[in-house]
Amino acid sequence: MNNTNIKLSTEGLHLTFGTKEVLKNINIAVPEKKIIALIGPSGCGKTTLLRTFNRMHDLVDNVIITGKVWLEQTDIYSNQLPVTQIRRKIGMVFQRPNPFPKSIYDNIAYGLKLNNTPNNEVHQIVEKSLRESYLWEEVKDDLKKPANRLSGGQQQRLCIARTIAVRPEVILMDEPCSALDPISTSKVEDLILDLKKNFTIVMVTHNMQQAQRIADHVAFMYMGELIEYDTNQGIFQNAEKDLTRNYVSGHFG
Repeated sequence: MNNTNIKLSTEGLHLTFGTKEVLKNINIAVPEKKIIALIGPSGCGKTTLLRTFNRMHDLVDNVIITGKVWLEQTDIYSNQLPVTQIRRKIGMVFQRPNPFPKSIYDNIAYGLKLNNTPNNEVHQIVEKSLRESYLWEEVKDDLKKPANRLSGGQQQRLCIARTIAVRPEVILMDEPCSALDPISTSKVEDLILDLKKNFTIVMVTHNMQQAQRIADHVAFMYMGELIEYDTNQGIFQNAEKDLTRNYVSGHFG
């Protein structure tokens, strides 16, 4: 990764909820336009780290965050930066699809209008985002249809389309396929692989096969610590730490 542009990174990141230390001295560098998988057993801090990347803990009581989180050269926890500005650059896709109670079209147009996109550009961007999310051919004749009438897999691709419409630099994904059937999962994985041409992607997954299929780099976490971080092959075929080898081989988790 030495010759790769780093899009997102942390430096000595600690996070506590009250007296509970959840993240411990996390140092990670995410290369631009790559897919990074965060793996590890439940409760190890994966989702907490993911949410730290776009300040989703800002409204949680008793959270103390120390260390640095950088978006390139920008300290995203700087008091001078509004959280809305950060989230325009670092989007989030959640574990379960969460379309707005609006039409398919309005789900995507909503964020564009909030960002004052000219009306004559909105329709073009809606179509482009749906095409990029492999959804256009399935919904192009039903754009006024309520989004909640789509299947689960379609709803998740709609949420991805909604995220990419505002052209963030980074997309965070928290187990984006865990609520989907195998066919829908395959479509979303193909979509994620395609999206890395234009976006940097950090995703949490419990599925070791999924991480092997699509991640460029893999970070193994355990009890709030980053145990090992390497290329896909480095983690799954040549891990340095016994703990990593035991986890990816299914001996615990």
